[in-house]
Amino acid sequence: MSQELFDDPTKPSVPISYPIKTVAELESRSYFESFHYPFNRASVPLPSYAAGPLPARRRLLVCHDMQGGYVDDRWVQGGSNPDAYSIWHWFLMDVFVYFSHNLVTLPPPCWTNAAHTHGVKVLGTFITEWDAGKAICQTLLATKDSAHLYAERLAELAVALGFDGWLINMEVTLNSEQITNLKEFVSHLTQTMRSSVPGSLVIWYDAVTKDGELGWQDQLNENNKPFFDACDGIFVNYTWQENYPKLSADFAGERRYDVFMGIDVFGRNTFGGGQWKTNVALDLLKDDDVSAAIFAPGWVYENKEGPDFQTAQNRWWGLVEKSWGVLLHYPKELPFYSNFDQGHGFHFFVEGSQVGSSPWNNISDQGFQPLLDSFTGQTQTTMQVFINFKDMAYNGGGNITIRGRLNQNTSHSTRLFNGQLPCGDLPLYISYTVKSDGKSLLGLSLGFSSNSNTKTSILLANDTQTFPLVHLEKNYGRIMSPQVKSKEKVSDSTWVLYEASIQMKGYTLTDIRVISYIKRVIDTEEQAIDASYNASLGHISIRTTPQNMEFPPANAWIVEGKHISWASTSSGTRTVSLELIWKLKAGETSSFMKYNIYVAKQSKQADGDSSIRVAENKDYLGIARVEAFYVSNLEVPHDITSLRFIVQVCGLDGGFQELHLSPDFLLSAKGSTQ
Repeated sequence: MSQELFDDPTKPSVPISYPIKTVAELESRSYFESFHYPFNRASVPLPSYAAGPLPARRRLLVCHDMQGGYVDDRWVQGGSNPDAYSIWHWFLMDVFVYFSHNLVTLPPPCWTNAAHTHGVKVLGTFITEWDAGKAICQTLLATKDSAHLYAERLAELAVALGFDGWLINMEVTLNSEQITNLKEFVSHLTQTMRSSVPGSLVIWYDAVTKDGELGWQDQLNENNKPFFDACDGIFVNYTWQENYPKLSADFAGERRYDVFMGIDVFGRNTFGGGQWKTNVALDLLKDDDVSAAIFAPGWVYENKEGPDFQTAQNRWWGLVEKSWGVLLHYPKELPFYSNFDQGHGFHFFVEGSQVGSSPWNNISDQGFQPLLDSFTGQTQTTMQVFINFKDMAYNGGGNITIRGRLNQNTSHSTRLFNGQLPCGDLPLYISYTVKSDGKSLLGLSLGFSSNSNTKTSILLANDTQTFPLVHLEKNYGRIMSPQVKSKEKVSDSTWVLYEASIQMKGYTLTDIRVISYIKRVIDTEEQAIDASYNASLGHISIRTTPQNMEFPPANAWIVEGKHISWASTSSGTRTVSLELIWKLKAGETSSFMKYNIYVAKQSKQADGDSSIRVAENKDYLGIARVEAFYVSNLEVPHDITSLRFIVQVCGLDGGFQELHLSPDFLLSAKGSTQ
């Protein structure tokens, strides 16, 4: 992070996330005067099914603590490192904590957006430690009023930025007079959060005791229970002994699931040793029926576990799933859309067309993450199923690729999603995109369960005239041929868009799988020579209308440019920086997934007899998750007369507004000052 930003964070610059470091900043509310504040608001709310209290079962909290925080993820509009750290195993956790050793750690919006998409609550961290933390506590806990004031400041930040609560980590020695106000601080923060954000969480970290001593108890007991009683749960320090989880659960009584026993993945005196044995502690906690708090899963990334981060990350989280099980299920509500994007890649696509060719990262762009067996350590002997970042995508930066060898009269099934989606009275409209080598066929299997627990499935499969029906019919209740809606040529391959509609009143969609099979070949010699399989799934969309959502016309929007600044470069060209902001007219509230930002550089060219025409090339600039985007040092050649910034609206169902119908902002390049 540049020092210039903190000299004056009110000045326009590339938006970043950053913490609040002093109690004076917290009290003064100066953060809200920052140029960066509007960009740091999370845009994805928790879905309705996850907005209430945590479920009455053992839970998993994950505390990120990765390289001190605010690394690649600090760039709100995304960065250029395709190997940036991220998490995509959201279906295994209930709560995500963004952690750093700054006083007030505000989660970058990318984490909140990705977590909320999957129904995971997000907490920031308030921490006091060492001598500086002791001095802060002198101010914080001076009086009951001061305790209430700072609690309200923290609650205000959570509400404004769209996350769900706080981890309170007080690691200082306090005097007995301060303890009364510390309890007030914790209690008032909890109550204020509950009244502002239903389903919010305030979690106490096991450090300071009721007598003000800095003494980690490694369990819930009488020394830390007063703080546990004042909030929503306790994160127990990770150096506990084998019998401590059961003792803690018994001590908590009916609140046993509010006890989160810590596990340090780095293995620092943690039960079981952490690292590749993190599951040892999880197995014990599962047997004792108490919740877990995994600390610093970034160990896999920081320790450069091989053979590569993708493989190591999937293997490590596979141990968590094997021990703890899948906690969250989706789809649960419509529309449901996933392009399987993990939020990083080497190029970027929109509906099969490549719009970006540079490496990138932006966790905010994560789609719903599939539950691939390869994500959880399950081995495939003849078929590989993986998120492919190197190959052409349909939307975003990746796809699901299935490769291997597959004989005729056999098929291969890969789990994508475990759902809990009531079908209702309306038909379901399913669309998906496939790219293959021609003989490799790919279908979708949809599994349903009725109220009486009757199970059935429907296979959506193209080329039903040539694939082995006899083999597949015995495994599926019904086979349907989806309609081919379009074909998008990409390099030497073609994305084919399929659509189908089904009606399953009285059933719940519980299972979505991709089915791989080989096109029947009459020539047995050809079959013997080539049984290779190679196909990709680009996206899946489920909705209750036959068409994608409609978008407001361009004239329904107000698009403005602010803080416009021109500069000259040493090479003699010009650059421009500006903030784009947009909103619907008449105060309407928009509810779109995101916005793709383009610029069309326009120049006037002579055409024949001195007539003039305008030529333009559209360049993709990036993704906005809020109704603002900062353009930084955009190079403008001297022959460019104007810049047209286009805001392409993207729907929750995966649809895109056509560029020529999208709102825009026109900036003249004539007379710009060098």
